[in-house]
Amino acid sequence: MDINIIRLLFDAGLVVLIWMIQLVVYPSFLFYKKKDLVEWHKKYTISISYIVIPLMLGQLVLGLQQTIVSFNLFTIIYFLLVLCNWGITFFIFVPLHGKISSGIYKDFLLNKLVSYNWARTTIWTIILTLSIYEISVV
Repeated sequence: MDINIIRLLFDAGLVVLIWMIQLVVYPSFLFYKKKDLVEWHKKYTISISYIVIPLMLGQLVLGLQQTIVSFNLFTIIYFLLVLCNWGITFFIFVPLHGKISSGIYKDFLLNKLVSYNWARTTIWTIILTLSIYEISVV
């Protein structure tokens, strides 16, 4: 299978996942009582990790590999966007989720989760669009 198609599958998987999280999962956190959310959130973060980690690692590895093998404007932009989402995820979202799991949060933090996640949603959508464009042009 062509590496561009494999990369496209990772990109599409992340886009479907992030839009579901953005439109369904994160907004639903506001409907839980605090105790119930803390209990559910601990299970959620473990479960979602089994999906997110392989997809993000696959995207990172493929992006790095393509940047090394085919160093051009597309691969540089693609890889920088991937790195940007890694940074946002680990420097913003991991701490936010940590606060929720530990129960030290207010509703404004849950709203922040939704509003901040638009950045990742937008970036992953751009990444997928770039991949589709590259495959359709080549």
